Amino acid sequence: MKDIFLIGYSGHAYVVCDIFKSRGLKVTGYFDKTEKQENPYHLKYLGSERDGLSNQILQTSDYFIAIGNYHIREEVYNYLKNNNFGNLLNAIHSSAWISEKASLHDGVLLGANTIVNSLASIHCCTIINTGVIVEHECRIGAFSHIASGATLAGNVKVGHRSFIGANAVVKEGITIGNEVVVGAGAVVIKDIPDCKTVVGNPGRVID
Repeated sequence: MKDIFLIGYSGHAYVVCDIFKSRGLKVTGYFDKTEKQENPYHLKYLGSERDGLSNQILQTSDYFIAIGNYHIREEVYNYLKNNNFGNLLNAIHSSAWISEKASLHDGVLLGANTIVNSLASIHCCTIINTGVIVEHECRIGAFSHIASGATLAGNVKVGHRSFIGANAVVKEGITIGNEVVVGAGAVVIKDIPDCKTVVGNPGRVID
């Protein structure tokens, strides 16, 4: 079994460690700008992913980008891909259910008890957090984050770098643009253009 390494090591990375553990896989080390004082999973610090020695390790390694901030996640993804480093894994909890007709790009996280139904598509480095339901034929763009307990009804489209808050509900057939923020518990019943913030039930644009 190959070692698995994380890029980034803080709260989001702790969840990633548990997800890999649920599948009988072990994370052995991490790359970050600085060594972390807190190390609850006792991982070996290997320096920045951009250091020369780290580059050598990553050339042939399995890794996951465990960074919650989508700007940084995208920057790191582009750097690693442009340099043809190793194998970017998906982190899929053992309790997640994925239709055989769904498609996942690389670097996707599916938390505990997530459901991804038929013909749904999730683009690279997107976080689908604990207990999320992604219904049939949904399309979720790259570097987005669907927070815990959210529900996307059928045929929902979410753009790149968007955030859907905890326990939000998006009505079937809705299109959400790029870099949209949907607040926790919001109910989205109308299409949302790029770069807007939506809150409330029914959802209303506030920015």
